[in-house]
Amino acid sequence: MLEIGQKAQLSKTITDADVRAFAQLSLDTNPVHLDEEYAQQSLFGQRISHGMLYGSLISAVLGTQLPGPGAIYMGQTFKFLKPVYLNDTITAQVEVLTLNEEKHIATLQTTCVNQDGKLVLTGEATMKYA
Repeated sequence: MLEIGQKAQLSKTITDADVRAFAQLSLDTNPVHLDEEYAQQSLFGQRISHGMLYGSLISAVLGTQLPGPGAIYMGQTFKFLKPVYLNDTITAQVEVLTLNEEKHIATLQTTCVNQDGKLVLTGEATMKYA
């Protein structure tokens, strides 16, 4: 049973292998993600993760923990606040904000923070739950 204020989270270190696999799957081969020499000349000064790679950790929390198996994604907003670099450890957290028990729809705050506790992503998800 879902409750307002309920939270769940998971953490993952974003590796070079993760970024390369995501580039292959997503077809996003922007050199800022894959080419160190190119990335050094960018405003980031080094390679960065795809935003949707660490954003997908939100989907993992929603689909496996809260609301969990059987829940259906209806919508998601993302605001990317800071870059995520290779070997950063990202913690994705979701928190139930509202519940429409009649329609079985939950709105959840979604965030990602790095190993230093800095907010790198914020947003909101809408989920249909069983």
